[in-house]
Amino acid sequence: MLQGHERAVTQIKYNREGDLLFTAAKDSKPNIFYSLNGERLGNLIGHNGAVWCIDVNWDSTRVITAGAEGTVRLWDLETGKCTSTHQTTTAARTCAFSYSGRYAMYSTDNTMGKDCEMTIIDFNDPAQVEGQGDMLRVSVCPASVHAKVTAALWWNLDDGILTGHEDGSVCIWDFRQGLKRMQRERTHSGIINDMQYNKDCTMVITASKDHSAKVLDSDSLTELKKFQTERPVNSAAISPIRYHVLLGGGQEARDVTTTSAKQGKFDARFYHLIFEEEFGRVKDHFGPINSVAFHPDGKSYSSGGEDGYVRVHHFDPSYFELQFEGE
Repeated sequence: MLQGHERAVTQIKYNREGDLLFTAAKDSKPNIFYSLNGERLGNLIGHNGAVWCIDVNWDSTRVITAGAEGTVRLWDLETGKCTSTHQTTTAARTCAFSYSGRYAMYSTDNTMGKDCEMTIIDFNDPAQVEGQGDMLRVSVCPASVHAKVTAALWWNLDDGILTGHEDGSVCIWDFRQGLKRMQRERTHSGIINDMQYNKDCTMVITASKDHSAKVLDSDSLTELKKFQTERPVNSAAISPIRYHVLLGGGQEARDVTTTSAKQGKFDARFYHLIFEEEFGRVKDHFGPINSVAFHPDGKSYSSGGEDGYVRVHHFDPSYFELQFEGE
């Protein structure tokens, strides 16, 4: 169990090698841990409010964070220093580095009469890195429409962006055509809380408030599998080595005070990717699980909860011996 936050964890993420675990929370100080022993490497100090999103680039040299106070910050991972700050008109909701690390994107909320916008940073342009250059920016939805970007990933390496929205839709935006929207699919009936790729990025799993998670084909957005639960799903991940899916969620945080951990269904739940059958649960957090992630080697997973704790779980040998009929 990793203690580094005073308030609810919003997102956790491993770097490519899996030796570092990055955690963001509502307490303004993202943390970095060694995933092997849970030792805290340090934290990133600079935000003045909740940090909604965190990402690290391919070679673990840069970190990007999106803050509710209206800033997107770039950090040098070796020193922990903030290298540049991008001011946004509203709260920054999502951020992500592209596959090559040459670009980064971030999106903002459509509040205070402002549109939800997506912005691209080109690291080959020093002015853009400082937040002053002529950055590519596109309006996603006006302030009057409840369809802001709530989850985002780069798509097809550096070619586009895959976004999940407040209205349950998933969209592909073509970066080569100036972030023109190529495709839109109404995947869920509720807000999309999280999206994560599988190991080779051919599939993406979406987690939604409509009590389900779905596996989609990354190119066509065709629904391949659906995992139905009886509570909101806040986060979902696909194992890099087995046909397993991990879901985390639970009753909404504002309703939790009146329920026990058992009633709130705050377990991490394991499903078979192909058969869509649930085969295991891990009871741990007191409160909803807000973010889950498999270690890149598939031998452990981590979960971050509304209780402010991050828990790292290593699988027993019996997990690797588990076989389904037909596998």
